[in-house]
Amino acid sequence: MSDITASSVDALKEASSSRYYVREHHPQNGTLLGFWIYLMSDCLIFACLFAAYAVVGRNYAGGPTGAELFDLPLVAMNTALLLLSSITYGFAMLESQRKRLNATLLWLGVTGLFGAGFIALELYEFAHLIHQGAGPQRSAFLTSFFALVGTHGLHVSFGLIWLVTLMFQLKKHGLIPENNRRLMCLSMFWHFLDVIWIGVFTFVYLMGVLP
Repeated sequence: MSDITASSVDALKEASSSRYYVREHHPQNGTLLGFWIYLMSDCLIFACLFAAYAVVGRNYAGGPTGAELFDLPLVAMNTALLLLSSITYGFAMLESQRKRLNATLLWLGVTGLFGAGFIALELYEFAHLIHQGAGPQRSAFLTSFFALVGTHGLHVSFGLIWLVTLMFQLKKHGLIPENNRRLMCLSMFWHFLDVIWIGVFTFVYLMGVLP
């Protein structure tokens, strides 16, 4: 009788553990898939902003045109900073794969400096335009310009906050799988912003100075 009771208890324990035990709380590649979906939604946002600029980008309302306002050397310097930040982030990813924490943090810091320089020059450009009386309310052209370029700048600012937060996490916990996954997600986000900026530089600035 005692053997039957003991076996029944063991069977109940086994059934209970098989019912409530979860082997994997985080599905493999679930975060990366979700982040790809987020990036696709961001693509739609920028597509709408590019479309709006394409429609109203020549509506100057008697105000200044892009050829009169845009400082191409300044914008080219800004573009170089963002492209260099993409390269340095790639170096950070390579060092993380080699399990070199300090080198990873170093390259992430350099990336952050380039990104901060990009934001600083963009804020200077916006302040200069507004000081000239070419604010977003001046014409449809300037409204769409500030909306498109400003939205990209907000994304870069968010990326910088994420970058600094991730550096603290790496310093505290090291190159654990969770931090490696976060590094990969931020890498996709950062390179995505570079691709968007190339479109902005070509479509807005280079084509904007054409007569």
